[in-house]
Amino acid sequence: MIGLDTNVLLRYLLQDDEAQAERASRAIGQAAVRNEQLFISAVVLCEAVWVLESAYGYRKAALLDVLDQLLETSGFEIEQRDRVRAALDDYRANKADFADCLIGRTNEAHGCRQTLTFERSLKALDTFRVL
Repeated sequence: MIGLDTNVLLRYLLQDDEAQAERASRAIGQAAVRNEQLFISAVVLCEAVWVLESAYGYRKAALLDVLDQLLETSGFEIEQRDRVRAALDDYRANKADFADCLIGRTNEAHGCRQTLTFERSLKALDTFRVL
């Protein structure tokens, strides 16, 4: 298995820098030929969503499509896949950021009844309690 950093994943997805996109696509394609899994950590997913939203102006619907596609791609091993799916469901149904949804689900998986926060946008999620 080979891990992907956020910048490689973004170049592969965006194809916005010709030289780097080519190198990322080649490396990912070679892994597929070797039937080697590519690991995408939860941190990389959060960074990628943040960059796509803040630097590239992706709206929530497009971000949901990207995350759904990554989860469904057989060559990608997603860290905490079930938690990421649960966080994605929360993100889809609420106004919270994806990273916050993942924080709530990760904390829940580690035995937390709730996660304390000051962010009012998280009040609709059962995994959070707004102070």
